[in-house]
Amino acid sequence: MKVISTNIGMPKTISWRGKDVKTGIYKYPVDKPIFLDREDVEGDHVVDRKVHGGIDKACYLYSANHYPFWKEKYPDLEWNYGMFGENLTVEGFDERNIKIGAIYKLGSATVQISRPRQPCYKLGIKFGTQKILKQFIDSLFPGVYVRILQPGVVNTKDEFTLIEDTNDGVSVSEIYTLIYHYDKSKHADILSKALNNNLVSDSDKKYFRKHQIV
Repeated sequence: MKVISTNIGMPKTISWRGKDVKTGIYKYPVDKPIFLDREDVEGDHVVDRKVHGGIDKACYLYSANHYPFWKEKYPDLEWNYGMFGENLTVEGFDERNIKIGAIYKLGSATVQISRPRQPCYKLGIKFGTQKILKQFIDSLFPGVYVRILQPGVVNTKDEFTLIEDTNDGVSVSEIYTLIYHYDKSKHADILSKALNNNLVSDSDKKYFRKHQIV
């Protein structure tokens, strides 16, 4: 896997239900390295820290391989990497093969896979329709947040290299399935594995309980 775009964003004011709201989702590629710090990306702008930034959501990664799927659905948009609000666009990234808690070398940084992204209305505003939220959920292409175990610099062409796997771990797509598509007859074993895995975030476990799937 390889980084093909580093992206940051400036705060932008958008209109939502008659109110002005600031967001940092409008990311754009930059021709320089970015620094992954413990709770965010240096030079990036995180507006709402209830849902972005912090230890479990310090940096957001999205797969370049998913872009053709979305371009086909939205051919009239002006496309560039960072379209989903990701700080790093990674070639070869597949949520089905990436385990929660796995540790990767990323440039000079060391990161740990944390949580899949849950979309909100701001993605809908950026795409011009709130229909994108259900499409994003149904696609099982959520991308992933990472914890920064060792801060460092990331540039384009840097490798995203596994250094410590979790053999009995839960994949990013499995966690996403539990959040949005849970079916007791199909996913009970995955749920049990997730609840008993100390690398799955407390926030996701809390979500499972809140929505009464356990």
